[in-house]
Amino acid sequence: MNDDYLWEGRGQPEADVKRLEEGLSEFRVAPQPLAIPDEEFEKLRQRGGFSGAWWRWPRLAPGAGALAVVALATGLWLSHRVGSEQPSWAVARLEGTPRVGATAVTENGRFAVGQWLETDAESRARIDVGDIGEVVVGPNSRLRLTDARAKRKQLYLEHGAMTARITAPPWLFYVDTPAATAVDLGCEYTLEADEKGNGLLRVTLGWVQLFDGTRQVMLPADSAAKMRHGFGPGTPYFEDTSTEFQRALEELDFGTQSSPERAAALSTVLSEARKKDALSLFPLLIHVQDEERGRVYDRLAELIPPPAGVTREGVLQHDRREIDLWWDNWGLGHPKK
Repeated sequence: MNDDYLWEGRGQPEADVKRLEEGLSEFRVAPQPLAIPDEEFEKLRQRGGFSGAWWRWPRLAPGAGALAVVALATGLWLSHRVGSEQPSWAVARLEGTPRVGATAVTENGRFAVGQWLETDAESRARIDVGDIGEVVVGPNSRLRLTDARAKRKQLYLEHGAMTARITAPPWLFYVDTPAATAVDLGCEYTLEADEKGNGLLRVTLGWVQLFDGTRQVMLPADSAAKMRHGFGPGTPYFEDTSTEFQRALEELDFGTQSSPERAAALSTVLSEARKKDALSLFPLLIHVQDEERGRVYDRLAELIPPPAGVTREGVLQHDRREIDLWWDNWGLGHPKK
C-alpha cells in the first residue's frame, strides 16, 4: 500500500485505491473546518484578560489536549483527502530546497491548510502569516498549517525551529508543538521542538503565553521556558539568570517529586532570585508542592512586599484575587490588550 499517497497525497495511488475513489466521487462533499466557533473563541479571549493571565487559562480534563489533537489531525486529513481547495499563505525559499508536500519551493510558492512544510539540513524558508507578520523556518524542520482564518491563524511545529515576528492583536496567532502551545500577544520569539517532542521558547520582543491543558505561563521579552512532552511548559526565567538557577528550575519542573536534589534546587532558586525573578517565583507559587509553597511565598515577600489585601494564608490557599493583586503590583507590566 502506498502510504505516501494515503497520508500526504504524494505519488500514484494503487489500482484498487483509484477505483474506490472513482466509485465514491459522487458522494464527495465540501469539508467543514474543525475549529472553535468564533463566538466561543471570543468569549475565551474576553474572559482571560491579561492581569494574572499566566495562570487563568481554563483547565482541561486530563487527556483533553491529546483528544483535541487527534480530532484536529483527523479533520485535516479528511479535508485533504476530499481534495477541496484550502486557504493558503505565501512561502519563499531562503536557502536550499524547502518542500511543501511533494513540491520543491525553488523561489516562491503557496502553503495551504493541511499541508506540511519541510526543510532539510541545508534549507530555510519564510512564511507570510497572512497580513500580520512572518515565520522563518530553520533547517531540519517540519510544520503544518492548521488554520488560516481571519480570526485564528495556527501552525503545528512537529520538530525543528522557527522564528515568528507578529504584529497583531493578542490571541490571533498560535503555534502548537507536541509539548505545549505558544500564543502570540504581539511579539517576536523563537520556538524549538526536538524529535522527542521537548522544546524551548525564547521571547525577544513583547509577550507570549505558553500553555497545555493544565499548566500555563507568561513570558516577556528576554525570557525563556523549557517544555516537556507529556508535561507542558516549565517555569519561565530571564535568560540572564545563572546556569545553576536554570538547572534548578528544570529539576523542580521535570525532576522527581521528592528527592534531595529537589530540596537543593528550591534552595538555589530562592537564594539566587532577584526582584525581576518574580517572573519565576509567581508560577512556582502555583506549581510547587504544598509543603514548599510557604518558602516560595516568604522569599517573594522579601523581594516584593505584598500590597494591602494580600495575605500569606490567602496566597497559600491559591486565592486568585490576592495573587492577581500581588502580580499587578510588582511592576513588570502586562501584554498589550
